[in-house]
Amino acid sequence: MTRSASRRRFLAGAGAAAAALALGAGQVGADDRRRFLIDRRSLDSERDLTVVHDLAPVDLLVARTTEERLADADATYAPDAGYAPRLPDAARERADEVAVPAESEDLTGYQWDKDDQRIPEVHDVTRGEGTRVAIIDSGVAAGHPDLQGTVNADLSANFTPDDHGAPGPYGGSHGTHVAGIVAAHDTGTGVVGSAPEAELVDLRVFSETAWPGFRAWLGDVLAAIVYGAEIGADAANLSLGWTFLLRDDRWGRFWGRAMQRTTTYANREGTVLTHACGNWGGSLQFDRDQRDSSESAGGLTVSATGPIGFEWGDPGLEEPPHAPAFYTNHGTNAVDVGAPGGNADLDATDSGADWYRDFVVSTVAVPEFDDDGTYRGATYGYDWYAGTSMAAPQVAGAAALVRSAEPESSANRVKTAIRRTAEVPEAYDREYYGSGYLDTFAAVTE
Repeated sequence: MTRSASRRRFLAGAGAAAAALALGAGQVGADDRRRFLIDRRSLDSERDLTVVHDLAPVDLLVARTTEERLADADATYAPDAGYAPRLPDAARERADEVAVPAESEDLTGYQWDKDDQRIPEVHDVTRGEGTRVAIIDSGVAAGHPDLQGTVNADLSANFTPDDHGAPGPYGGSHGTHVAGIVAAHDTGTGVVGSAPEAELVDLRVFSETAWPGFRAWLGDVLAAIVYGAEIGADAANLSLGWTFLLRDDRWGRFWGRAMQRTTTYANREGTVLTHACGNWGGSLQFDRDQRDSSESAGGLTVSATGPIGFEWGDPGLEEPPHAPAFYTNHGTNAVDVGAPGGNADLDATDSGADWYRDFVVSTVAVPEFDDDGTYRGATYGYDWYAGTSMAAPQVAGAAALVRSAEPESSANRVKTAIRRTAEVPEAYDREYYGSGYLDTFAAVTE
């Protein structure tokens, strides 16, 4: 029995569950009880706390209480924060449509990302058998034709305050698109993921119905990371792109330490975390102390690349698949690898041309709700999205493939294989790639 298989069996037997950000403090109720992230070791007692998430392995709590109570106890804490990431503007406008219905033709010919990563050749070696990937996102539509039988419903979990549960696309279509990039299976129509035999677990941190103004709590994300490690996920994808902005003097240091403590735990448990680096086209150059408190601690932070001119316009490509995307964040000491996330010729977006084919095509499920928040189902289909959100799951899929080929590999060894085989493309700047451009075939075979 492999290390990962034996760990999962034990846990199952034990009953084991361009991104512009709108940040705000926890909601205030009539009794001024708010959500906080708290260092449990600093508490004198847990009285007067309503625990939302108990992150026991990393000695953190997400709880509702008053700031007066925490200050009186001299506790170490920070307000929980809400946020709402979004795709680059061109991709967000495109995402208003479901381009292709679920009953459709074979779309694998449009998957330039998989061809460039030589995924069909990788599948002669492994298809991700025996691995588990957690999707920490808006929810995964387990009923989508390309994902049926792929999602472990028993281990999937809802970390939001809504009552819709998991698995399901209850926080929007984003998570289903990410899931398809990782593990859509070959049905003869639609798309194929990098690791189609991997098992997916839906760890939902977004809600369409729980709050006005923003759609996720950062404390929910930390709880999902801990849970993903506890259930033996070989990789956990976080297409979020948020903690780089949480570095102000008062709260940022605490959030950075909490994130590092959490990601270090996941890494030690064997879970490779893959993070989207964000879509606002900014430089993430910062010093070592700031990097140590960033989301890349314990994981792989991913920038986005993409072609210009794939299957549209004049013959040939104006830019290759490894060209940096127009929206991607960058920084040599912030980005670990670049990967296919989609690109766009912004001058062509109003031309009537099929410019969106430079995006990444994958599975989508668009949810529908009544005015009172009652879920009415989802429309399944396929669409082209772009973003570092689409690049990170390429790396999560690669991590699953490496682990499948070498089941005894530690998280560090998997990350080393991905970094070592990545190369910075000639004539491009290292700040967009870190170690280099993802080479999934080489990571699996060399």
